[in-house]
Amino acid sequence: MTNADSSNSNEPRPGLTIEVESVDLDRDGKGLARWNNWVVVVPDLLPGERATVQLQQRQRSRWLSRRVELISVSEVRRRPPCILADDCGGCTLQRLDDPAQTRWKEQQIQQTMQRIGGINLAPAAPLVDADRCFGYRNRALIPLKRDQNGRLKAGYFRPRSHKIVNLNHCPVLDPRLDALLEPIKKDLDAGGWPADHDLIEAQGLRHLGLRLASATGDVLITLISSHGKLPGLQDLAQTWVQRWPEVKGVCLNLQPKANNLVLGRTTHCLAGSPTIEEQFCGIKLSLSSTTFVQVNTSQAERIVKRLTDWLSFQCGGGTVVDAYCGVGTIALPLAKAGFHVQGLELNADSVEQARLNAMHNGLSSRCEFHQGDVADLLASQLENCQALVLDPPRRGLDRRVVASILEQPAEVLAYLSCDPATQARDLKELLAPSGPYELETVQPVDFFPQTTHLESLALMKRISS
Repeated sequence: MTNADSSNSNEPRPGLTIEVESVDLDRDGKGLARWNNWVVVVPDLLPGERATVQLQQRQRSRWLSRRVELISVSEVRRRPPCILADDCGGCTLQRLDDPAQTRWKEQQIQQTMQRIGGINLAPAAPLVDADRCFGYRNRALIPLKRDQNGRLKAGYFRPRSHKIVNLNHCPVLDPRLDALLEPIKKDLDAGGWPADHDLIEAQGLRHLGLRLASATGDVLITLISSHGKLPGLQDLAQTWVQRWPEVKGVCLNLQPKANNLVLGRTTHCLAGSPTIEEQFCGIKLSLSSTTFVQVNTSQAERIVKRLTDWLSFQCGGGTVVDAYCGVGTIALPLAKAGFHVQGLELNADSVEQARLNAMHNGLSSRCEFHQGDVADLLASQLENCQALVLDPPRRGLDRRVVASILEQPAEVLAYLSCDPATQARDLKELLAPSGPYELETVQPVDFFPQTTHLESLALMKRISS
């Protein structure tokens, strides 16, 4: 790589202009290049593209830069479908066409598994939904804030900031939700209620929540506020339910604490029903304002079917422990397929909802749900199970969970992860030669097209005790 600065200096410094070629993307979707043994981070530079850039700021062993001139353009570059792509931090891969996104994510999982876990097995072909690369999100939690002129702004944040990029439409939202965004925002603006997502300048509205049951088309609207003293809001909620037949309920969630938690523990129904019904893998699920389910319904169904088919082939039945089971989106389809399932979940509300879902689907005799920390509950459940399913949060497995698995390894183990780095770290302990398992496959699944988020399912069989 050549130095385009007239001083011909090899020492980086702010303001120095150099020529670089991007070799990869970081987790924010920015280009990564190397120059004189330094990593250079370049916004809007795809792998294989060359550009002159100006160094701006050093961060440890890398330099942040700005792109001055694009010298060569990748064949997979496209014009972003969203007009706010330059400003919004929500979808950072829009300039990369969809097949190239899939290839990049597959490579990232493979490289992460090898680098952190020492795993050389190539992943399976990613599960993708070519027809839903946009319009796939069944849920949105959108920050709200009034500007200095009193006008309501609604939108996602600029990258690495809490400044709202004002929007009326979002192309990754399911079109049935996207159509409601602008008129709801207009009504909230006219309502005149204070709005500040951070509660720095005002107390009142904080977020707008939209939730869709993909199969039925039913919608639940939730307003998140620091308090409930919002005169006229209940009348507006009744108006929405009457105006839009698909809107089955409007709720008010109270989150008075000035922190980054979006949803509080208390929710009031203002109009209609506090829940909507979803059909997922042949199961009826009741969804409330605070229920956690995957935002990409079709992809979630694909990965659950892949998991169910694999477990049925490996075990043919028996007892499965579903750790971090949530409201039963994995446990209930497994129970319907003939397994007996022990679900473990920390969140008490999710456990209660999982039990209700089991009852409403006639599966209570095949499912038991236990509330508590998985690290405390797992050891007592492993003794008589044939299979263990893990779906932990982004931080991965607690060390006590790993210890319990190593002490009583189930015959088969499935590990669904939203962070390949922590998954690879955990697999290194679970797989031979140090652990009792052999890795059969790593199955990537693209839950979040247009973003750098990665998900993968690791399927393992026990080869020793």
